[in-house]
Amino acid sequence: MTTKHIFLDVDGTLVSYENILPQSAVDAIQQAQDNGHKVYAVTGRSKAEMYEEILAIGLDGYIGGNGNYIELGDQVLYHKHLSLEQTTAIVDWLKSRNLEFYIESNSGLYASENFEERGKQTIKDYIAYKGQDHPEQATIRGAFPEMIFGEDPYRDDVNKISFILNSYDDYLAAKEYFSDYQVGTWGGVGEKALFGDVALPNINKQTAIKQLLDHLDADKKDTVAFGDAKVDLPMFELCEIGVAMGNGGEEIKAAADYITDAVEDDGLYNAFKHFNFI
Repeated sequence: MTTKHIFLDVDGTLVSYENILPQSAVDAIQQAQDNGHKVYAVTGRSKAEMYEEILAIGLDGYIGGNGNYIELGDQVLYHKHLSLEQTTAIVDWLKSRNLEFYIESNSGLYASENFEERGKQTIKDYIAYKGQDHPEQATIRGAFPEMIFGEDPYRDDVNKISFILNSYDDYLAAKEYFSDYQVGTWGGVGEKALFGDVALPNINKQTAIKQLLDHLDADKKDTVAFGDAKVDLPMFELCEIGVAMGNGGEEIKAAADYITDAVEDDGLYNAFKHFNFI
């Protein structure tokens, strides 16, 4: 049997946007590992958001920060983060525009002073956009259960910084001001985006997977990527097979070799069976 290297996005792929991890997904991963395959998480989440129930699965490795961090077993292969000087410049600029934000670090997620209050409606809109049930019940603390409040945002261990958009102009201004960085949006398409983020340039899920494959001396033809969103497209461009979740966006589905069911409908388990991983 040929060992397959299986790369899983987390939000909208491994877990729902309400942070629900289906037992069928856990079963699929562990059965695939028992059959000799390797399974890795590839996510925008920093290590602080890899909560215990995800770590307890026993994944073979983890790529975080959309590519700025690579962990294989207990070994950290790569970690490139913002410096204190870079973080300070970004935080000061966000404050100057009255934009609430949170710092994404492996040690934790650190909210700006008024992030929870400002984000009340934003997180409801985000959950509704993702098609989840009862978006009116969504809260910041429900979406980010271990977020830290009241801490100093000026840090030297920051992977990226996400901020709530008051308008699309905030994203355009950030993109212009931080032209040497990677500035993006999420939580909506185009001018309907809810969040912006700032990270180091020339790093994405594809660059990290390539580094990991090189380290393992693994062949690209033995790779499979699972995702649900535009940020997963670089994975699909590199990996031999791209699998889109049924709850995914139109762009990722158009790029996929196979479309499985939604997260909540045992999408991972059903796709693992389809490809004979289990």
